[in-house]
Amino acid sequence: MADRLSNKRVEFVPLSSLKLYARNPRTHSPRQIRQIADSIRQFGFTNPILVDAEGGVIAGHGRVKAAKLLGMESVPTIRLERMSETEKRAYVLPTTNWPRTLVGTASSSHSNWSICRSSTSISI
Repeated sequence: MADRLSNKRVEFVPLSSLKLYARNPRTHSPRQIRQIADSIRQFGFTNPILVDAEGGVIAGHGRVKAAKLLGMESVPTIRLERMSETEKRAYVLPTTNWPRTLVGTASSSHSNWSICRSSTSISI
């Protein structure tokens, strides 16, 4: 695991170069995007967006939308280049704080999840 993390660095990239994952199971309301934008405005961009080798967003969809709302031109990212598609899908699920209820669409005070968007199955 240390090998996978040892060469990671924060890289600022043009916001326009990032590609949102269309099947991301987590969604944010406009109000939540404004809250994220307010946080970025107040505290700065303290949590980089995780992207794959092609600039596809793995984690940070809400931050991307908030950065667009703020008119930012570039954002901090960490590139995770050596993840397979299966690894990316497996990573997305736990980082979305998956709800305990897996029926229909579940929500919390922070985000909504659409079970229909996620076709990942996890074996333990």
